[in-house]
Amino acid sequence: MKTFHCDACGNLVFFENVECVKCRHVLGYLPDEEDLSAFELDARDSWRALAPKAKDRRYRLCLNGQQHSVCNWMVPVDDPQPLCRACRLNRVVPDLSVKGNLELWHKLELAKRRVVFRLLKLGLPLTGVAEENRSTLEFQFLADSTGQPPVLSGYAQGVITLNVAEADDVERERRRISLHEPYRTLLGHMRHEIAHFYWDRLIANSQWSDSFREIFGDERQDYAGALKTYYEKGAPNNWQNSYVSSYASAHPWEDWAETGAHYFHILDLTETASSFGMALKPQHPSAQTMTAEPAKLGDMTNFDALMAHWFPLTYALNTLNRDMGLSDLYPFVISDSVVRKLRFVHEIVQHAGTQKAEP
Repeated sequence: MKTFHCDACGNLVFFENVECVKCRHVLGYLPDEEDLSAFELDARDSWRALAPKAKDRRYRLCLNGQQHSVCNWMVPVDDPQPLCRACRLNRVVPDLSVKGNLELWHKLELAKRRVVFRLLKLGLPLTGVAEENRSTLEFQFLADSTGQPPVLSGYAQGVITLNVAEADDVERERRRISLHEPYRTLLGHMRHEIAHFYWDRLIANSQWSDSFREIFGDERQDYAGALKTYYEKGAPNNWQNSYVSSYASAHPWEDWAETGAHYFHILDLTETASSFGMALKPQHPSAQTMTAEPAKLGDMTNFDALMAHWFPLTYALNTLNRDMGLSDLYPFVISDSVVRKLRFVHEIVQHAGTQKAEP
């Protein structure tokens, strides 16, 4: 994620902000320009952008922002769609007549928009290809109902389903502990399920299938049976040598999804560090492998350079977290086998991004 500044006063502002706390200008995200702009009211329901790249263009608030205050993305005034590019992906939203669901939906949208920001920035396709039986990306946010089986978060045929209970911090932490997971967040869920979507969208029955099976294994093995075995017996004792997480060992699809989620972790955190001008320059002779300057990465298309900066960054971030008495920010160990898998994800993403499949 890049850093943003108010176009009216220069104050540092953040991706989720709807108002500058210093000058009180309205803020809104412009997906067409990848920028958070300050706005001035131009007419009824019309806002004039102050961002240099969109100077004096007219926008309106996304309908979900107008009606429910859950979105800060903007829509060009000449666009007939009432929803922004991120909210158009919603198939089902939580029942807002249920107390607390509006707050939970807001949290889900915050995580989803960070994911969509990255997808648009990479140029990855969001639409399907009907003739190839490839689905368009959609989200549905569902809640458990009395007398019905619990809603399982997951992915199927283009649709990412998330149980709204995952947006409840207490419930999500309970599930993390019960499943012995070192990390569980809404954003992590979104990135994992998005990776499932891109396996379907970019790899299944494609030129990449054989390479995928060589690196991750044969996905044609029984998926349900593999998950059953994993939950009954757990991961193999030496899973750290080949997988980024224990769950990744369950099936090649889950290995791809877990690895893909980590690739998105790496891109976003490294870009943020670069945007803030962070640099690691340890003085001790034995700490030279801790040197990093993410700002020199540029567009981050060089995988080896990306990883060379990522490892020192995680060491520093984990140490800073420990100084606050918190768990490691990135509680994972990346083996050489996982690096190979991450490289494959990188190649797929970079190739798909150059195709400009999404207008």
